[in-house]
Amino acid sequence: MHTLAVCAEMVFRDLPIEERARRIHEAGFQVEIWDWTRHDLDALARTPATFSSMTGYIRGSLIDPDGAAELLRTAEESVKAAEHLGCPRLNVHGTGLDGEGLPVVPTSGEPTGEMWIAAHRTLTRLAELGESAGVTFTLENLNTAVDHPGVPFATAADTFALVAAVNRPGLKMNLDLYHAQIGEGNLIELVRRAHRAGLIGEIQVADVPGRCEPGTGEINYPAVARALTDLGYDGTVAMEAWASGDSEAALERFRAAFTL
Repeated sequence: MHTLAVCAEMVFRDLPIEERARRIHEAGFQVEIWDWTRHDLDALARTPATFSSMTGYIRGSLIDPDGAAELLRTAEESVKAAEHLGCPRLNVHGTGLDGEGLPVVPTSGEPTGEMWIAAHRTLTRLAELGESAGVTFTLENLNTAVDHPGVPFATAADTFALVAAVNRPGLKMNLDLYHAQIGEGNLIELVRRAHRAGLIGEIQVADVPGRCEPGTGEINYPAVARALTDLGYDGTVAMEAWASGDSEAALERFRAAFTL
């Protein structure tokens, strides 16, 4: 049976982050956070919450030598923060994102062959870091049409290819079905393919359009949940979605969608 988690950045937004974590825990979910440098880690560690994922770097990118060096350096800092919270997964993207979710190093068009080689090299080193520290780095697919224009390696197909090419236990996919629906669709087959290849480190969900909780848009998440159960997926499904209204109601809609 899969484990359910909720991103504390996107619900109970009128409360301090540690109170959000506490509320999510009391509702029966694990907790995810984004940029750990914005939070009081000691205060979060004092909550009873179980942390399932956090951002795994502060700055940097996969596609150029200077950016890769900065990504790896700040990933080492992030590993220490994850150890403080007992967090097993650290999330990364094709390039650093600014406060608006836009790429620090944008690209135009498809990534070049040189970028693919650089990304493979950087992700291999990231996987080695994860293995030595006992954590897993997850490479998240994004969408360029709505939220993150200019991000390289944004599609689920690209993240699949990179993680498969690295082929190390310290690197898996963070398969975000909200982003995949906007970019590619065919979600159940995408989940099946990634699961059978052993590449999924986590699945994230939100509905389309609007990026709110399951049940507010076009995605048939109960069908996705049935497919995950049929596959025997026992990893984490995390709601990385804005609450469309009351946060507690949003959490219950998420639970209902993934409880068979």
